[in-house]
Amino acid sequence: MSSPTRYARCASPPRQRGRTAMADPRRADPHRSAHVDTFARDHLPPPEQWPELLFDLPELRYPERLNCAAELLTGPPGDRPVFRTASGETWTYQGLRDRVDRIAHVLTGDLGVVPGNRVLLRGPTGPWLAACWLAVLKAGAVAVTVLAQQRPHELRAICEIARVRHALCDVRAVDDLAKAEIAGLRITTYGGDAPDDLHSRTASDTVPPTPYRAVDTAADDVALIAFTSGTTGRPKGCMHFHRDVLAIADTFSAQVLKPRSDDLFAGSPPLGFTFGLGGLVVFPMRAGASALLLEQAGPKQLLPAVAEHRVSVLFTAPTAYRTMLDELDGYDVSSLRRCVSAGENLPAATWRAWHERTGLRVINGIGATELLHIFVSAADDDIRPGTTGVPVPGWHARVQDAHGAPVPDGEPGLLAVRGPVGCRYLADPRQREYVQDGWNVTGDTYVREPDGYFRYVARADDMIISAGYNIAGPEVEDALLRHPDVVEAAVVGRPDRHRGQVVVAHAVLRDGAARDADALRAFLRAELAPYKCPREILFPDALPRTATGKLQRYRLLDPAGPGPSPLPRGSSESPGRPGATPTT
Repeated sequence: MSSPTRYARCASPPRQRGRTAMADPRRADPHRSAHVDTFARDHLPPPEQWPELLFDLPELRYPERLNCAAELLTGPPGDRPVFRTASGETWTYQGLRDRVDRIAHVLTGDLGVVPGNRVLLRGPTGPWLAACWLAVLKAGAVAVTVLAQQRPHELRAICEIARVRHALCDVRAVDDLAKAEIAGLRITTYGGDAPDDLHSRTASDTVPPTPYRAVDTAADDVALIAFTSGTTGRPKGCMHFHRDVLAIADTFSAQVLKPRSDDLFAGSPPLGFTFGLGGLVVFPMRAGASALLLEQAGPKQLLPAVAEHRVSVLFTAPTAYRTMLDELDGYDVSSLRRCVSAGENLPAATWRAWHERTGLRVINGIGATELLHIFVSAADDDIRPGTTGVPVPGWHARVQDAHGAPVPDGEPGLLAVRGPVGCRYLADPRQREYVQDGWNVTGDTYVREPDGYFRYVARADDMIISAGYNIAGPEVEDALLRHPDVVEAAVVGRPDRHRGQVVVAHAVLRDGAARDADALRAFLRAELAPYKCPREILFPDALPRTATGKLQRYRLLDPAGPGPSPLPRGSSESPGRPGATPTT
């Protein structure tokens, strides 16, 4: 077997197989890049801080010149649907191409956007937001898609970090962007009827009627900057190239998900979240399929949408699958053939409950904004409930210790991955923390089982150490979710003078369920070793989450932290820790 194609931290993949010399893309031939505004390229990490990139699959050996938007828009016949909405609106591929071209003409004409400019995109999930994203990339600019829920101070920080001077914003979401008072930012709304609204501009006779010729970007020109949806700290901008956008479709989507051209995708993640960008735009378009773009896509909206529109591929988080179980009897979900879960660990109890009720095997996966999408997963008969899966074709993964040495199978350590996409933070010293010795270290604690499957343990910073015991919060959460009355669960370690930390559980119960902490603790003692059982159980109305659905555990440790926090409906302190001898 020939060795995989690799290039170590170089600007673009080589034509030949094998390892190439390291090159700094910031010092490469300036004629290679199509960017006139070179800010993004100038602020890539130094080459010695890049991860090693792998191109094991033939599909990943992209040409040196590549515009991913033009590639995604080239495909099915024009009358095929590409986007649908809850109201019944349908966009065809040809209609989308025409709209994207007109937006690109406006961007580079009236608005003066040049290749390499960063363009902020803000609005609820919908065809217009997707069209704007494609138009920005086709025009050679850099898309910075943010969440409609983000507040002015968050938007200001993003614009300062990425030096954004242009924004396309849904007219319904423009107030907070205007309140951010970002110096030099030119905001153009869409969805309104004002003369300077993008709708009016693209309908104007002044827009050239000819197709917009895509800017001849290099495959390694920055296409988008995705900001992490972390729960604390200054946001990190993750820079991804044009080839990266196609790579996530040609690995996870093509090799694991295996979509069909007649599929209809839908899901809860917004397009400002890379989980949603891949699952609702990139993957369906790469497969010539279509997507139902929902402005409101919580668990209560997903089931009716699946039933009404006959959705076949669903992307959402573990919590949504758990919540939808209670409503399944009221809806026909027989059209579903693929269900994907990411964003958080999928508990085995939730996987089994969904499978028992629907017959569908949820495709679990772990991804990261730094790596754009999912890199460990499994589908169909390869799924092992309770594990995340195996490295997606095109990706490598291992479990290592804090010094970067691989640990034996069966022992916990840090998950490290590498593949065709890697972490490149925008001028951020935390690059050195995420990329170590050519590997992307995700911050997750995992165990690699002897059969090669990877099992999630916890976020590395969520391990609870109590009286010498290492306790993984997600393991206790999984046990809590096996109780029929528990809808959501979160477990954290609270500082304790005697034990270092004690385990505290937060359990959201079904309506009408008794808030009986003693009964729930008795249930847990039959499921877990005594030292893992919570000393305290709280019953909040809801768990604090980010706009992308990620659990904000730090707010459970500090209920007075930023933003509203659910107040406990009752709690119970256990009488004492079951006797046990601490380990060393």
